[in-house]
Amino acid sequence: SFLSGAKGEKVEAPPAVYTVSLTLPLEHVPGEEPQMSQISGLFVEKPQTVTAIKGKNVTFVAKVDSSQMLRKPTMKWLKGKWMDLGSKAGKHLQFKESYDRNTKIYTYELTIVKVVDGDAGGYRCEVTSKDKCDSCTFDISVEDAGEDAGELDFSGLLKKRERKQKEEPETDVDVWEILKNAKPCDYEKIAFQYGITDLRGLLKRLKKMKKVEPKKSDAFLKKLGPAYSVEKGKKIQLNVELSDPNAQVRWLRNGQEIKPSAKYIFESVGGIRKLTINKCTLADDAAYECVVGEEKSFTEVYVQEPPVTITKMLDDIHVVVGEKVEFEVEVSDEGANVKWMKDGVELSRDGKYRFKKDGTKHWLIINEATTEDIGTYYVYTSGGESKAELEVEEKELEVLQSIADLTLKAAEQAVFKCEVSDEKVTGKWFKDGVEVTPSNRIKMTHIGRTHKLVIDDVKPEDAGDYTFVPDGYALSISAKLNFLEIKIDYVPRQEPPKIHLDTTGSFVNKNTIIVVAGNKLRFDVDITGEPPPTVCWKKGDTEISEAEGRVRVETRKNLSCFVIEGAERSDEGLYHITVTNPAGEDKADVMVKIVDVPDPPENVKCTAVGEDSASVQWDPPKFDGGVPVKGYLMERKKKGSSRWTRLNFDIYESTTYEAKKMIEGVLYEMRVFAVNGIGISQPSASSKPFMPIAPTSEPTRLTVEDVTDGTCALKWLPPERIGAGGIDGYIIEYCVEGATEWVQANETPVEKNSYRVRGLPVGEKMLFRVTAVNIAGRSPPAVMAQAVTIREIVERPKIRLPRQLRTKYIKRVGEKVNLVIPFQGKPRPVVTWLKDGAPLDTKLVNIRTSDVDTILFIRQAAREHSGQYTLSVQIENMEDKVTLEIQIVDKPGPPIAVTVTDVWGFNAALEWKPPKDNGNCEITGYTIQKADLKTKEWFMVLEHNRRPSCTVSDLVMGNEYTFRVFSENICGMSDDACISKNTAAITKTGLKQKQQPYKEKDMCSSPKFITPLVDRSVIAGYSAAISCAVRGHPKPKIIWMKNKMIIGENPKYLMQNNQGVLTLNIRKPSLFDGGKYTCRAINDLGQDEVECKLEVRVITEKEEAKK
Repeated sequence: SFLSGAKGEKVEAPPAVYTVSLTLPLEHVPGEEPQMSQISGLFVEKPQTVTAIKGKNVTFVAKVDSSQMLRKPTMKWLKGKWMDLGSKAGKHLQFKESYDRNTKIYTYELTIVKVVDGDAGGYRCEVTSKDKCDSCTFDISVEDAGEDAGELDFSGLLKKRERKQKEEPETDVDVWEILKNAKPCDYEKIAFQYGITDLRGLLKRLKKMKKVEPKKSDAFLKKLGPAYSVEKGKKIQLNVELSDPNAQVRWLRNGQEIKPSAKYIFESVGGIRKLTINKCTLADDAAYECVVGEEKSFTEVYVQEPPVTITKMLDDIHVVVGEKVEFEVEVSDEGANVKWMKDGVELSRDGKYRFKKDGTKHWLIINEATTEDIGTYYVYTSGGESKAELEVEEKELEVLQSIADLTLKAAEQAVFKCEVSDEKVTGKWFKDGVEVTPSNRIKMTHIGRTHKLVIDDVKPEDAGDYTFVPDGYALSISAKLNFLEIKIDYVPRQEPPKIHLDTTGSFVNKNTIIVVAGNKLRFDVDITGEPPPTVCWKKGDTEISEAEGRVRVETRKNLSCFVIEGAERSDEGLYHITVTNPAGEDKADVMVKIVDVPDPPENVKCTAVGEDSASVQWDPPKFDGGVPVKGYLMERKKKGSSRWTRLNFDIYESTTYEAKKMIEGVLYEMRVFAVNGIGISQPSASSKPFMPIAPTSEPTRLTVEDVTDGTCALKWLPPERIGAGGIDGYIIEYCVEGATEWVQANETPVEKNSYRVRGLPVGEKMLFRVTAVNIAGRSPPAVMAQAVTIREIVERPKIRLPRQLRTKYIKRVGEKVNLVIPFQGKPRPVVTWLKDGAPLDTKLVNIRTSDVDTILFIRQAAREHSGQYTLSVQIENMEDKVTLEIQIVDKPGPPIAVTVTDVWGFNAALEWKPPKDNGNCEITGYTIQKADLKTKEWFMVLEHNRRPSCTVSDLVMGNEYTFRVFSENICGMSDDACISKNTAAITKTGLKQKQQPYKEKDMCSSPKFITPLVDRSVIAGYSAAISCAVRGHPKPKIIWMKNKMIIGENPKYLMQNNQGVLTLNIRKPSLFDGGKYTCRAINDLGQDEVECKLEVRVITEKEEAKK
């Protein structure tokens, strides 16, 4: 609202500060021009960013123009990125919607009642209407009420203010510097003094100008971060650190307190408090706060959905018009949404398209496909897409039974009957091009696939051409109705019988009828003769009698009907008709030929494959159905899929076919249909699965590794391009230089990348080539650039002694010795080992020699293995030798004859001789220890003493000492020591020690509790413990009692005694565990006891709410 100011201008009152419920307009900062938001899209008015006062109400208004919309728009209010506020409507969030019929404007209002700190943040409103969408964003910041936020009578102040003449403000006065240094209670006075009317804008600008030092929290050492992000289904942990480790905290979610559960886990470690949220869902996307006393820490948690991927792609579909189409796709998440599109246009749920969902599977369903549905269909998820082609073929209508010509007499009934392949097809009957209308005498019926035209009481005007035309098909079925006039001859006479065969109807040539298998054959034969002749039908020698059955004869006056219901192949043959009467006899033959769709093709197999193609071959069907086979139709599918894809729509005449546009490395199956003039056969058996693959590229880096008399060793690297078929092995071929005939060296492919070709002619120059082989065939060969002469290459022997063997090789007794010494030389050299100049004993040392190295192996080294070893490598008169020294060492024996040679003052001189056994290596030193004859405990005196003598100092007067000496080498100290033969007594003349008699102190005492039990109050369901401490000797026996009753071996109680500290643990106490507990300690000298009271209480919901 606006009030009148002192100078006559309108003054805008700041409603956010002085009223309880308000609608906030766009804020205006003094000194700046207010900027109006540009109206775009669907919004006429958008909600604006505001700063709300904590505890007050705030309302946002959005207006939408619906004049260009076909249906009512949908409005959503969102907080953050995903939180839908519509699901949180209640006392705190209120929504209102209204509609103005005159302006066609929808008004949407969002009211936040009593704003709290958790309401701060970014908001978004979205409006959608079919294919139109618009959105806008706004922010809410929350401030605490200041000193100037009291209830003021702002209108009264304005009325009492006297009008003053307008004064020009001094140019050197900076109002904002005055306001920055003034107290908040003086802001209103200064604003009116300098003519500032927008007090709310003044406060906002002052807040931006002032640099307020952040208030240091007394309760928190570390607060929550401003925001956290977590993936859907994962867990997140919020941590704060408190200055008081014993302080209690409360966790709130959108202002509601959180209770501990399996989803929300509270943890307390010292001053750190943790909130763990398990298995986050979109409902956990909210504002969280941690409350300690009066202080709070805020944060927001954003839950992100992982991208949804497609686990099963769409398959191409081929149908005919009118069939049902189902596109199926499978995604990675059950709750995911998918988007269906056709040729770039999104599909919506209407009468034509239906969407279906079951778990991770989604379907797009088209009930009756038409040619307009042909195209590419796409399905999109947040993390993937798939597409498939839909092909719709026009449906062909087949005539299963045609109309037969009729010749009838007056008053007879004419029945025209035909049968088509589709039950749903309707049609019309025409006579001589004019549509037949039903009447009492003319009736038309449609039952299943059969259409009938029945004319009762035939009259001469009924004669003509009758045609049945199916609706929607360029097809017609015609027949002729002939009217036969009967002339009455009153002169009795005899006429020989005569068979009248009509060869213009079903006859393909003279006296031959072709019937499609499964169809009905009705063959009417006109017979004349006086008196009426008798008719006999035969197939071979078998007479066909007049009876009810599949093959039967129906006889009428001057007409004999031969009927076959559901023609079969066995019905094919020559039929004889004979008519006789007293005037004579007549005969005729009729050939019935049964035709059918052909049998399926046979032996469908893949003969060759390429990178994206395959050649398929098959055998023609054994039976062509009596009609020549016109061609074939092919289908293929991926192995494991149930969707077959038609490869050709035009008939293919050959029995070999090359299928293209296939994916390399995918298994496919093929099947073939045979087509003749009758129809399409059943599909053939599926071919064995085959995979389109291409041969690899040629092997690389073909080189000669070794050449001997008659052999040549080759090596190479795998091809650079291998493909999905992999490599089954390699074929090696050779030929004499200048020749063209290549000889295969290996019968089966070798898997290694090396091969030695044997049986080569010595001295010849040979060329070699290597070919990679896989299921697709051979790769191009890798050919040796130059010819190789097959001749042994003599190479001087050379031993390559490892660096560690060039000096003395030392090992301990019992360790393993394994020396590998490589050498060179061709042909294979003779290797000889010597030890100390003598042949090596193979019982003590194992020797293994190959073409390129020799191995000396000792399983457990002993001292006798020490010595000089000589290795000799010899080729004819050329030789190379090396000598290596092996030393096997062990711990030494003890020194000999340790003697105390002199004692003076506090010192003693020792001498000894080196040990007899030095462990096969040099003695590196000695270790000397001393022991007092009283305590007989050994103490170290000297270590690593190199001489066989020493002087021991700092001996204690009055003690007598003995000494022992250990010898040392590189293996360590000797296991045993040599003890000195004599002792060294340290004495001083004139002094005598007077020993006092030893009196042992009595340590026994009766039990005494030094720490008593303390009364406690615990909560039911939470484990508790009571403790005390006791002292006494001998160790007292401890007895725990409850209400003066001894507590036995009850698993609910756990009694512990740790160095006199006694603890009674009570697992999850209940109300019955409350009472008086006593601890009694007893030994032989007495007893003592302490007691306490334990109160167990149940926490109520009100107490939990207070917390």
